[in-house]
Amino acid sequence: MSFRNTLGRIVAAPLALSLALALAPAEACTSFLLRAADGSAVYGRTLEFGFPLESEAIVIPRHYAARATVAEGKPGWGWKSRYAIAGLNAFGLPVVVDGLNEKGLAGGILYFPGFAGYADPNSADPGHALAPWDFLTWALGNFASVAEVRAALDTITIVDLVQPTLGVVPPFHYALHDASGASLVVEPIGGRLKVYDNPLGVMTNAPSFDWHLTNLRNYVKLSPVDAPPLKIAGESFAPLGAGSGLLGVPGDPTPPSRFVRAVGLTLSAEPQKTAAETVRLAEHILNNFDIPMGLVRVSPQETSRFEYTQWSSIADLAGRVYYVKSYDNQALRSIDLTKLELEGRSVRAAPLRPSSRAAPVEFPKR
Repeated sequence: MSFRNTLGRIVAAPLALSLALALAPAEACTSFLLRAADGSAVYGRTLEFGFPLESEAIVIPRHYAARATVAEGKPGWGWKSRYAIAGLNAFGLPVVVDGLNEKGLAGGILYFPGFAGYADPNSADPGHALAPWDFLTWALGNFASVAEVRAALDTITIVDLVQPTLGVVPPFHYALHDASGASLVVEPIGGRLKVYDNPLGVMTNAPSFDWHLTNLRNYVKLSPVDAPPLKIAGESFAPLGAGSGLLGVPGDPTPPSRFVRAVGLTLSAEPQKTAAETVRLAEHILNNFDIPMGLVRVSPQETSRFEYTQWSSIADLAGRVYYVKSYDNQALRSIDLTKLELEGRSVRAAPLRPSSRAAPVEFPKR
């Protein structure tokens, strides 16, 4: 990818972000972590939305002067990031919706409608208050592991920033993973941050993470091993084809169903030897959650607004390589943090251009 400098529309973009999030359904993001046989960890996620996010690939340099947003789009407290970040933004903002830092910490913002509850900005310390869309950039810019993030959560507050016209804020929760294979879920509920270790590495959307863990008890008999024939009254009834051990895996795009399916896929998939092979495995698993335009519709009256998979990302946490493919360009493109200049003052951005045509298969000449 080629990068250009961007100042980001820092004043106007938060309003645009709130507007778009308020108008669009976005309840189908799925994320997970895979581990290779050599100990490497690979993170993958999809991003679904009913409104174009206009995401760009961005690189935020080390020592970048970041600044949180407070009420009415005014700048809040600032910090200089310790680590460079590669990831994807939305609406030209100099913050990441999803990303990987140079130390191998990765994570994403996922939608959390009906359950997210932030702190009151009027009572929060303005010197340590973050807008919901600032949190991930703060975490990836300042910490090298999920343990470091967890230890710092008591020092910040995620505040409820109401857009006056719409009267809403974007409902988010957050998934974080590091190169050791550790995973963390952070959910703002009732004005406080609920934090969960995530041994499964999987997260989707609402309800809360602990609810999803409880819901797994409804699927304890599922297995990747085919079921044996059933004998009744001297007759034998064999399964119809392969996959009978997984009969009953929910296939719909709701968050609870995707959570169960993601757990099943990630835990049953044969571990690969290396990170490079695991990146390919992650791509295969992500394909199971791809939503084409038209499958999920806002309402019968809406014929042009669909929730769909706008992009999918994969991060090799040990190799420090971030990959992305978009709805209209399914080629997996990479940003290698070990090969980029990570110092600088400004955010660099590159558009996710669609592919103009399918590339032909090249056969060797006789």
